[in-house]
Amino acid sequence: MNEEDQKFWGEVCQEVITESQKAISPLIGLEDGGQIVKIGADGTPTTLIDNKAEKRVIDVLERVDRPLILISEEIGQVVVGNGQPEVIMVVDPLDGTSNAVKNIPAYGISVAVAPILNQNVTVTVQDIQMGMVKNYATEEIYSAIKGKGAFINGKDLKPSSKNDLSQISLGAYVYRMDMGKIEVLCKSVRRMRILGAVALELAYVADGTYDAFVDVRNNLRIVDIAAAKLILEECGCIVTDRYGKDLNGKLNVLEKTSLIATCNSTIHGEIMGILEGM
Repeated sequence: MNEEDQKFWGEVCQEVITESQKAISPLIGLEDGGQIVKIGADGTPTTLIDNKAEKRVIDVLERVDRPLILISEEIGQVVVGNGQPEVIMVVDPLDGTSNAVKNIPAYGISVAVAPILNQNVTVTVQDIQMGMVKNYATEEIYSAIKGKGAFINGKDLKPSSKNDLSQISLGAYVYRMDMGKIEVLCKSVRRMRILGAVALELAYVADGTYDAFVDVRNNLRIVDIAAAKLILEECGCIVTDRYGKDLNGKLNVLEKTSLIATCNSTIHGEIMGILEGM
């Protein structure tokens, strides 16, 4: 992706973010926003506030004069525009839906862009070239372009430098997990946070709010982490699956993975050691 394309698609991402935020704003903190209106393409319920966010994303992209493929958990995959798509845009229109409905200040949007260089080659999360995550509640924008670094509100992101596992703050998704299997990890860290907004929580690893984040259920959607993965890697963090392998899942709403994201290789290795055999 050349600089001209980066500028163009970056501006599109910014408009998607701005317009989606406007669309959901009237429903923040309202019970009506959590009303289930359909089942999304990923097989999970779509709420009214999710639907509003995604419709506004589509409205924005339909005005773009260059063809693309949109992947979103509610609509699935759709071609927008005429001609051969130039990029795949992966959007989670509302990360942290329950938080938004209850006005808990941890909800936002995730947008990632991968160029389509060959129509016959499957595009994976490794091909993401641009990523943005915004926390709507705080107005913080995390962004990255592959090979050019990662930023928060335009300033360099600086993850934690902690090397002592017993002193770290760990974010995790443990819902429906056998807690006996993760108990040792919980007892090995200083504190744990569970916010239910994975893109934002991964961004918190990038800015040092968290020192690590884990989700080892093998049920984490690739589309939810597409932007945050690039942001993390561009600021020097480590991102793998639970087995220490690079994430390379296909860009579609059904592709799932496990994930361990940490501020450095020392913490990553210690967490991997604890989770071995789970």
